[in-house]
Amino acid sequence: MKRRAFILLIGGAAVTLPFCVRAQQPAGRVYRVGHFTISSREQQLHLIKAFEEGLRSLGYRNGENVVIEYRFADGEMERLPALAADLVRLGVDIIVAGSNATVAAMKATTTIPIVMTNSLDPIGTGLVASLARPGGNVTGFTADAGDEILGKRLELLKDALPNLSRVGVLWNPDYAPNRSRLTSMREAAQALGLTLVPAEARGLDALEQAFATMVSGRAQAFVVLGEPVLFNYRGQIGVVALRNRLPAISTAREYAEAGLLLTYGPNLQDQFRRSAVLVDKIFKGAKPADLPVEQPTKYELVFNLKTAKALGVEVPTSLLQRADEVIE
Repeated sequence: MKRRAFILLIGGAAVTLPFCVRAQQPAGRVYRVGHFTISSREQQLHLIKAFEEGLRSLGYRNGENVVIEYRFADGEMERLPALAADLVRLGVDIIVAGSNATVAAMKATTTIPIVMTNSLDPIGTGLVASLARPGGNVTGFTADAGDEILGKRLELLKDALPNLSRVGVLWNPDYAPNRSRLTSMREAAQALGLTLVPAEARGLDALEQAFATMVSGRAQAFVVLGEPVLFNYRGQIGVVALRNRLPAISTAREYAEAGLLLTYGPNLQDQFRRSAVLVDKIFKGAKPADLPVEQPTKYELVFNLKTAKALGVEVPTSLLQRADEVIE
């Protein structure tokens, strides 16, 4: 090759290469995420942080290449439809929602992708066709792996309180999956020789009456059927439980931190963190219909020994040795 031609070729490459590279790089896009929950901001703050940590680990920065629109119903289910409609009007690219909020979001849109962070019964509530092939615009995480976990919580409560015979059940009848869960619990309780004392609580103003029902029914301890409304009021539940000297078990470690004796369930912070992975996949072109719903693979056993001491409960050492965490 002649020297002049060689110089022209190199010079041309030097001029054209940057334009070529620039053409291959997509223009920077700012994604808009709707984060939607029945809880208050205060009660959800640690889970919000976990979700944002998950996004940051994947290269997303709130306010830079992603904007998160938060909506909180503050424990009021009747506000969910309006909040869902507001996010749809904003034209968000994706909605991340808790259990009740996912139902409201799906009623508001069948086109915007929805990632549920912790749904108890996504098939029974019509959110997905199956866990393996959701089939619509919803995917995400379940909160429990099945009804057998309800029986496991009763077993753990009986292991902690060997003389247990009557167990209260604090539950919200407005949460659709709870009725079938209560039926499953009755079957598990019968097998363990336990009698259940159900007490309904639709919100904060019903707590005192619910505890009065359990106390008059001679409950020696109780189970909180975990769902978003009662989760929002877990602090108040812990206070009233101590006042009535009732040991309790529920789903997530947050209940133990709020003063319940023990909890057994998935790590919610981990699920919120991992939900960012699904958000990223959808941003990159995956469809919720093709992304399997994930079930918990690990359950945490957490004890609150401060509560045990306050109630005069001697938790067996063998049970404490099985715990993932002990709050002292």
